[in-house]
Amino acid sequence: MKKILLVIMAIMIAGGIAMAKELNQPFAKGDVNPFSQFFTGTTHLNMLVTKDDIWNSSIGNVTFDKGARTNWHKHSGGQILLVTAGEGRYQEKGKEIQILKAGDVVKIPPEVEHWHGAAPDSEFAHISIEPNLPNNQTTWLDVVTDKEYK
Repeated sequence: MKKILLVIMAIMIAGGIAMAKELNQPFAKGDVNPFSQFFTGTTHLNMLVTKDDIWNSSIGNVTFDKGARTNWHKHSGGQILLVTAGEGRYQEKGKEIQILKAGDVVKIPPEVEHWHGAAPDSEFAHISIEPNLPNNQTTWLDVVTDKEYK
């Protein structure tokens, strides 16, 4: 009986370790997203490149907890998403939701209203590239409702 209890405890401990494992992604998760007022759920941001006098773009690693997502928004200069880990969702206004997986690339034309984020049961990470700076401005719009999300 003791051996059985020890085996069960070992399985429970191993399972707990697996559940606590962080999302396997190529870049550090970063800090809690300073733009969190435009998101539902918790996200993290690690800026990899910020606009300066040489590089005319902004590149950040965004990590979404399960179910976390952006508000509807648009970019005057467009946006590119490079999916690096987990499973996500992307939707343009008036179109079907797309399922995103590592290796997917999403090119979002200027002024297209959209949202993106994690699947309900998966964390998600992508690299967000904002080209055409300094004139690429983000306009944040309405919250993506639970009905729209699901």
